[in-house]
Amino acid sequence: MTTKAKAKSAKAAPHPARLEWTLAAVLVAAAIAIYYPILTSMVRHWGISPDYSHGFLIPILAIYFAVERSKKLRKAPVAPDLLGIVPFLLGTLTLAIGRFGVELMNMRASFVFTLIGIVLLILGRRVFQVLAFPLFFLFLMVPLPQSLVNTIAFPLQLIAADTATEFMQWIGIPALREGNILHLAKTQLFVEEACSGLRSLMALVTLGVVFAYFFRKSWVERVIIVLSAIPIAIAVNAFRVALTGILTHHLGQEAAGGWIHQTEGFFTFGIAFILLLGEASLLQRFWPRAKKEATA
Repeated sequence: MTTKAKAKSAKAAPHPARLEWTLAAVLVAAAIAIYYPILTSMVRHWGISPDYSHGFLIPILAIYFAVERSKKLRKAPVAPDLLGIVPFLLGTLTLAIGRFGVELMNMRASFVFTLIGIVLLILGRRVFQVLAFPLFFLFLMVPLPQSLVNTIAFPLQLIAADTATEFMQWIGIPALREGNILHLAKTQLFVEEACSGLRSLMALVTLGVVFAYFFRKSWVERVIIVLSAIPIAIAVNAFRVALTGILTHHLGQEAAGGWIHQTEGFFTFGIAFILLLGEASLLQRFWPRAKKEATA
């Protein structure tokens, strides 16, 4: 074979990394096909339950995060790693447990574990390090099991009811809490599961993750912002219940529902977002290291 023929054959041969990327894409497509009934069920869950309506945004944002890292991906060396068998087997195990136990969360989470396993097994650690955040971000689209939701929601209902009662008493409105029922002067206010703040908690934590990713460079700052979204959501929801109680006291039972109640939800979520912005601003002002990293 002449030198020109060798050069032509070398040019015609596909790049090894391209083969591995193609294989990874084929396996991801196969995983989507296998998990299709589980994924469509999860999408229907997002549409039915307002607590997880933010789930529609999670895959779109994850893809955006991955595309944003395309330059790093092109530079990352592709080296298949057998360590990927661990999350791949974990995905298979959680799928089996979910099937036998009829537990939707396990079956849905197993899809993310499978994706992680494919990336690590076929493309290697360097590529996985670049795609780690988009991959783990996908766990936020998985709805929690109802038993866990009930366990979390009821204490949140009590916290919201108790805080709202104390606030109304502080401003001179007669109120008495009995469980998750607020007794006002002329009526009663029932703090339902929907008013527990779980919906705003899930949405605000997701927003905190996205906000921390885009606007903060330090991992410490990012963790602080994400974790602080939890007490902010709880406090703002308690304020929302108190505001509902105040309006109900002055305007009547109609203030506890309808467009007034919906408007309160948007208003208080806006307050929570402003608090996150304020916290980020304070971190940037009083954390010298953060300033250095931001200007680096």
